[in-house]
Amino acid sequence: MPRPECPRVAAARALANLLQHKGSLTRLLPAAAATVHPRDQPLLGELCYGVCRFYPRLQGLLDLLVSKPLKNKDADIQALLLLGLYQLQYTRIPDHAAISETVAATRQLNKNWARSFVNGVLRQYQREADSLARQLLEAEAKAHPRWILDKLKQQWPQHWEAVVDANNTAAPMTLRVNQRHCSRESYLLQLKGAGIGARPCRFSATGVILETACDVSELPGFNEGACSVQDEASQLVAPLLRARNDSRILDCCCAPGGKTGHLLELVGSGTWLDAVEIDRRRLQQVQQNLSRLNFSANLIAGDATQPKQWWHGEPYDAILLDAPCSASGVIRRHPDIKLLRKASDISRLVRLQSHLLEALWPLLRSGGLLLYTTCSVFQEENDGVVGAFATGKTDVKLLPVSTTWGIASRWGRQLLPETGANDGFFYALMEKTEPAEHAANQGP
Repeated sequence: MPRPECPRVAAARALANLLQHKGSLTRLLPAAAATVHPRDQPLLGELCYGVCRFYPRLQGLLDLLVSKPLKNKDADIQALLLLGLYQLQYTRIPDHAAISETVAATRQLNKNWARSFVNGVLRQYQREADSLARQLLEAEAKAHPRWILDKLKQQWPQHWEAVVDANNTAAPMTLRVNQRHCSRESYLLQLKGAGIGARPCRFSATGVILETACDVSELPGFNEGACSVQDEASQLVAPLLRARNDSRILDCCCAPGGKTGHLLELVGSGTWLDAVEIDRRRLQQVQQNLSRLNFSANLIAGDATQPKQWWHGEPYDAILLDAPCSASGVIRRHPDIKLLRKASDISRLVRLQSHLLEALWPLLRSGGLLLYTTCSVFQEENDGVVGAFATGKTDVKLLPVSTTWGIASRWGRQLLPETGANDGFFYALMEKTEPAEHAANQGP
């Protein structure tokens, strides 16, 4: 067997690929983890996620420390410097160890020339940290790309600072208790007996937030379907669809299957559920999650914008469209969004979201409900898409999302990410009416 890599070397290689847009952290990190000793995998994860979470700030500091940008072929050294700065600023690793281990990694990367360079940059940061911090631009200091920060300030003037703080903090591990197994109160007692601290979620009646994340193998009854890992905001989706146990349901863009499983927990065995996902590999995740819960659904590998390729003509009573989006409400879970997402992506995503709504609406029976959701906090993808879709249509009735949580918007409900609590999420509920019933659309 090859000798395990140093975690800083593995992290530098993964981050170098990320910097060159050769994949997301979700895809790059598992391959990197396979190269290090199992005991070093938590450190590898912390280093990679930490650098991504604070990338705009770390890169801003690096730009002040290095007079000339590094060449593309030295993206691993850029990544190594970011790793060093992250350790010095955000971890409890002693400074001398952070610097010495980071410098030593240059040899394993076959970049011996960079040894003194990396050492000099990190030691200069040590000496000038306060002065350098004062020179950062606001977006860099807030560890957000300028375009994201500007959009948050414009669209959420009273909340943007709290959103930024939440984005810069690791998300909690949240569970959905399967009430076909036991109540939330009973499961909290089981967690306590297993030495796992937890508290109930505020909004989800089945949600539990763990004090400290753990491996799912430690969770009581996990393999038997007693619970699932799912953020509280996502847990609020299935109940809003009001599905009955004799209904036909369509779950579009369904991977990884958390909402699919939740829908099946809420309805009986008489329900027919089609779950559509364009990515066959991700559809396998849905199957695995449903199998663990002892549920089944009709899984379809297909393009939701092209229902003629997979729909057999029988209308649905309820449709869930969890639309692909910027994921701006879950940046804390996917901090590489700060590196990979661009402002120009939003208009492309809005076109896709609109296309999905137009394609799926004809599949809904009269009187049926369609729930449109995103994990975005950007209004273009939420109220903007829903309002443009509904305007001028005489068979679309916007229903109020009548809840005590979130912020009422013109066409739906918005949750913003909160530190230690829920992700950011948007919900809009539409009923299909007879065209003559509504000459014009009115908001809730």
